[in-house]
Amino acid sequence: MYKWNAALAALALAGCATTQSSDEARRMSLDIPHAWDQEQGTAREEVSTRWWHSFGSPELSALVEQARAQSLDVAAAVARVQQADARAAYARAGLVPEVNADFGGTRSAALDSQTERNVSTWRVGLSSSYELDFWGRQRALKDAAESSRQASVFDQETVRLTVTASVAQAWLQCVGLRERVAIAQLNFEVSERLLKLVESRARYGAATPVELAQQRGQVAAQQRVVALLRKQLADAHAVLALLSGQWTMDLVSETSLSNLAIPSIREGTPADLMTHRPDVAKAEAQLLAANANLAVARAAMLPRVTLTAGLGSESEKLRNLLENPLSSLAAGILAPIFDAGRLASNRSLAAAQKQELVVGYRKAILQAFNDVQVALNAVDGSEKQAVVQAQEVAQAQKALSLAESRYKAGADNLQTLLDVQRVAYQSRDLAVQIRQERLQASIALYRALGGGWRQAPQGPEG
Repeated sequence: MYKWNAALAALALAGCATTQSSDEARRMSLDIPHAWDQEQGTAREEVSTRWWHSFGSPELSALVEQARAQSLDVAAAVARVQQADARAAYARAGLVPEVNADFGGTRSAALDSQTERNVSTWRVGLSSSYELDFWGRQRALKDAAESSRQASVFDQETVRLTVTASVAQAWLQCVGLRERVAIAQLNFEVSERLLKLVESRARYGAATPVELAQQRGQVAAQQRVVALLRKQLADAHAVLALLSGQWTMDLVSETSLSNLAIPSIREGTPADLMTHRPDVAKAEAQLLAANANLAVARAAMLPRVTLTAGLGSESEKLRNLLENPLSSLAAGILAPIFDAGRLASNRSLAAAQKQELVVGYRKAILQAFNDVQVALNAVDGSEKQAVVQAQEVAQAQKALSLAESRYKAGADNLQTLLDVQRVAYQSRDLAVQIRQERLQASIALYRALGGGWRQAPQGPEG
């Protein structure tokens, strides 16, 4: 009697495990900050699900839409959702009795040639079986499958967001490199113009052979920079083509990052990430699935009660098949007695897997906080750099004009002019890189904030 009481108590605990709410994941002790370190002001817009339109580029918007429709990564994620749907439907079927129909015939004949007996037998019947879900095993299987299905849906949204952000980042990379190539080409042309000036001065003895060699080296260096940037641009085009799902190099016509709008994003509060990030929602769904799997493993250690019912008939003549039907009803209990610790090990495995996913859920939340904070730092840092860099570009261009004039007048030597030219080129090139970093920081912030995605509220269970 004591053993049965202990078993029933264990069963009650196993049944309770299947009714735990999803609030378990949200009640975890986490040090969530109340606000971000970087204050972005109040005149900001909510993150839209079509956030890429905020850059004001029809070309970017078209590429993103195409990638979201043609990406192989997104297609694979959709297929995983379909698999999860099928597994969830299979698990739900376990809560409903199984019904089978049987119809067949048998022909038997004696092997003894002296005996003349050939008999035909016909049979027809219906059978049904059902496992009474006393301990919640079937319900836990259903809950685990449903949570896994939700995790697949959230994973699909994560993949879609990742593809969208990656395409936008790659497109900005292409535009930035195109602009840098144009600046390098312009600097190359300036170097060639100065080379002609030095050659002219050298013919009249106003420039030394050393100065002439220096300027020729400067021209060669600029040719190398142009070639390097063109190679990087070709690589960026290849990456963008792969992400957009089409292998063509004619994807970018935009020539300057200055033509793009810099979005104004309202980052919200850190607590918003719990429902604004699909990867966090996925980690929570996986944790709930693991909790249900643990309940399944516990219930598997308890007796199973199965009901079977049947209705059938058998006759030697097909026309009399339904004259004498027979019905049957049976119940059975299957209880594990000795399995060398297999069921207990399976329960321990499920418990350890759940603990791993608890850690994974915490990590997903902390990673989300880190992603947003890093993106905000990048936005703030690039904005401050852009302000002072604009002043640097203006002063460098002014210095270059003055240095050219002074060199023509013989007031300065060539080395001074070369140094000023190098600074002028570097300042313009760096200004493009800083603006690209600012725009890419906005994309990173959009992605970190979930890209406008919202987790739908869960309704009451039916």
